[in-house]
Amino acid sequence: MFMTLILLLDSTLRVATPLVLAAMAGLCSERGGVVDIGLEGKMLGAAFVSATVASMTGSPWLGLLTGIAASILLALVHGFASITHNGNQVVSGMAINIVVAGLAPTIGNAIFHMNGDTPALSNAARFTAIELPGAAALKSVPVLGPIYSELLSGHNLLTYLAFVLVPLISWMLYKTRFGLRLRAVGENPEAVDTAGISVQWLRYRAVMIAGVLCGFAGASLSTALGASFIRDMTAGKGYLALAAMIFGKWRPRTTLLACLLFAFTDAVQARLQGVSLPVVGEIPVQFIIMLPYVMTVFLLAGFVGRVVAPKADGEPYVKEH
Repeated sequence: MFMTLILLLDSTLRVATPLVLAAMAGLCSERGGVVDIGLEGKMLGAAFVSATVASMTGSPWLGLLTGIAASILLALVHGFASITHNGNQVVSGMAINIVVAGLAPTIGNAIFHMNGDTPALSNAARFTAIELPGAAALKSVPVLGPIYSELLSGHNLLTYLAFVLVPLISWMLYKTRFGLRLRAVGENPEAVDTAGISVQWLRYRAVMIAGVLCGFAGASLSTALGASFIRDMTAGKGYLALAAMIFGKWRPRTTLLACLLFAFTDAVQARLQGVSLPVVGEIPVQFIIMLPYVMTVFLLAGFVGRVVAPKADGEPYVKEH
């Protein structure tokens, strides 16, 4: 039972990687007052570009950088529509999701002729598992050995990066001048403008930070956790990340805990597939797959009324003359 729990938690950390990165992206954007429904589209676009470039060049690093660039470009499109032209932020984000969901497989099919997917990546073109020092030697040690060698060791670089970024983002938001201004522009942009600080430029920086983090999230799906781009491979993770952010009350640490909770449910459903239970028998796969999303609905239905979003979140700022 102990080893089963360790393996389940190990799977939870891997599954949580894109959720954590995307949730931090949404948090930074919405703290700046820009609703980002387009997390899903940016992740999918980054996953496609990363896998495509890594497949062509054999370099996961080049794939990661181009994936981040693609995500930033989509973030700037969102910013141009919603910040410069004061467009509806939800509509802009959904438009990005829809466009990327259709465009990525179309381009992929034109390049590789594989029904929108990309070729499988070799280990040299992926971010593979990293074994921490002493993991093999400590594996046989009771309790601490499995925790270190199985749970903490053996993850890819982007998984470790995701969990390192959470305290860094928390420090940036609450301990730096930029973070103070970013939170202020999400609460009271008029006061920020009165202080002589550009509201538009702050919000653009917020969506660009979100673009970078979504780039990491997308690359982790196709070049770290997976070994190729597959049509619609994000499978709603951008929306789950938004739900985790809301459940976490727009705070980095509680958002991380919400991501881990959703990822744990996802890891459990993966292990329940094909399992036959007493009396009930084998549970249909479709029912098991929907468990993380059902839990999301119940959690938000129970807690969303108790959380308060940044006051200017989703509100275009029009400077008065």
